[in-house]
Amino acid sequence: MEAVLEKPAPDYAAIKQRQQATWASGDYAVIGTTLQIVGENLAEAVDMRAGERVLDVAAGNGNASLAAARRCAQVTSTDYVPALLDKGRDRARAEGLDIRFQQADAEALPFGDASFDTVLSTFGVMFTPEHPRAASEMLRVLRSGGRIGLANWTPGGFIGRLFKLIGAHVPPPAGLLSPVLWGTESHIVELFGSQAAQIHCEHRHFNFRYRSAAHWVQVFRELYGPTHKAFGALDAPGAQSLERAITALLDELNVAGPQSLVVPSEYLEIVITKQ
Repeated sequence: MEAVLEKPAPDYAAIKQRQQATWASGDYAVIGTTLQIVGENLAEAVDMRAGERVLDVAAGNGNASLAAARRCAQVTSTDYVPALLDKGRDRARAEGLDIRFQQADAEALPFGDASFDTVLSTFGVMFTPEHPRAASEMLRVLRSGGRIGLANWTPGGFIGRLFKLIGAHVPPPAGLLSPVLWGTESHIVELFGSQAAQIHCEHRHFNFRYRSAAHWVQVFRELYGPTHKAFGALDAPGAQSLERAITALLDELNVAGPQSLVVPSEYLEIVITKQ
């Protein structure tokens, strides 16, 4: 009988370190700000109430944090990239919003059990290496009867297909679960179902609006961590191949005609009520 060799577990610490470097590269805050409407919609979806204790996990530059604070919630905004938290502070200061900012790992949240009424994440927690740990931490810090609100890109939407293209050119670490699994109802039920009184999922679209496909590629190549790092890892022919593939995808999905670019990108809006 042949011996069955077990695959070594991914080096999550090293992967997380690389991910931090990826999201700290470029300037995600410029792109993140364009996604503000997603945070506003999510705050409405969870029926945000004044005075509630709200945690924004993997908050980036604070879209969901600002949306919650505008609704008079007590907000703690967390991320593991200090530069993004600084951008969130700047935005909150400009609007006169009272938000607490704290560096934190989504897989090891530095808060007590049942510390929050609502936990939010827009296109953030989905990128954690260990999905079950991140989900468990969100549930742990949430009180019974509280809500988790998530916005996650779907596998079949534009960003999901973009990640697939990037992965074909720059393969991700072996053994790592795809972040876009968070954009499937079955994965959400697997992660949260055992402690959920109710899970509601709704497919929504965010429209990327740019001057052209070339403009989109330029902005995301310079500013969006995953594409910025992918292009940087490729030689000239590889970078040209990736640019052609992304441009073809943008052209395929563009609904604005030849004079502009509007690309709808599907995401899953999720509201989980904890038992």
